[in-house]
Amino acid sequence: MYKDFKMGLQPYVYRILLIFILIVMIIVLSFASSYFLTLGNIKNILDQASLYIILSVGMTFVICSGGIDLSIGSVIALSSIVSAFAMKAGLNVGISVFIGLVVAMGVGLFNGYMISYLKINPFIVTLSTMSIIRGATVLITKGRPIYGFPKAFTYLGSGTIGFLNYPILIAFFVTFIGVILLGKTRFGNYSIAMGCNEEALRRSGVNTNKYKIWIYILCGLCAGIAGLIISARLNTAEPLAGTGYEMDAIAAVVLGGTDMRGGRGSVSDTFIACLILGVINNGLRILSISSNYQQLLTGIIILVTVALSDYKQRKRINA
Repeated sequence: MYKDFKMGLQPYVYRILLIFILIVMIIVLSFASSYFLTLGNIKNILDQASLYIILSVGMTFVICSGGIDLSIGSVIALSSIVSAFAMKAGLNVGISVFIGLVVAMGVGLFNGYMISYLKINPFIVTLSTMSIIRGATVLITKGRPIYGFPKAFTYLGSGTIGFLNYPILIAFFVTFIGVILLGKTRFGNYSIAMGCNEEALRRSGVNTNKYKIWIYILCGLCAGIAGLIISARLNTAEPLAGTGYEMDAIAAVVLGGTDMRGGRGSVSDTFIACLILGVINNGLRILSISSNYQQLLTGIIILVTVALSDYKQRKRINA
């Protein structure tokens, strides 16, 4: 019976470890600062983490499939800039938001097509689109921010339903959809299978190119949503918005246990990892520690987690 219990618990060991780390961090920071475990600060942590949650859900699918998307930071800027121009042109807020999301999905479509049909390395494709989009947004706006949007749009970033802000609710919804897609649908199963052995999946009759394109479209959509939330929250669309966000998303996905080589991943664990990173960043600010340490910790987290993942993989192969 104990052996059966142990085997049944095995798939959830890493998730339990993440939850344990999160609880320990909350307890430590609660003792370190009386301001940490307050209602307002908890809301602030969730509000800040919501952006990374949305981005990381899309990135989880990409990395699960054995790919990478370095363009999401630039897509954040592009979607907000496009929507801002649409609103300034007099279009309805809903239509403007829709246009921004379509453009973000279009970038994902382009990335997916270049990777799947032209067989260009995902790192090269998305690194190129990152530079192209960032340069284009700066040129289009001449480096100047666009500000002053209708209240119906800014409400997306600052509006509340009860205790929670809209960005938090959107992040929860995106996570819920991501959990269903990855764990309960053919799309999710194929995403993971592609990371394990794409050629075997293709030979079984699956159109892997089509699914890979949809994976990158999903990632672009998540980046577009995050971009609109940022511009709505700040009431400003910045051509340099989203710089470095791709690294935070990758760090959250890797910390959540997704294998950088693909074939393994969990949206739920990514969600918990985003909360851990949110607590770390908030704790550093509360303790008046330089924000430069946040970048240092992000790099360390990626390096250590990937190293541990590689070690466990080699151990399984040699066993």
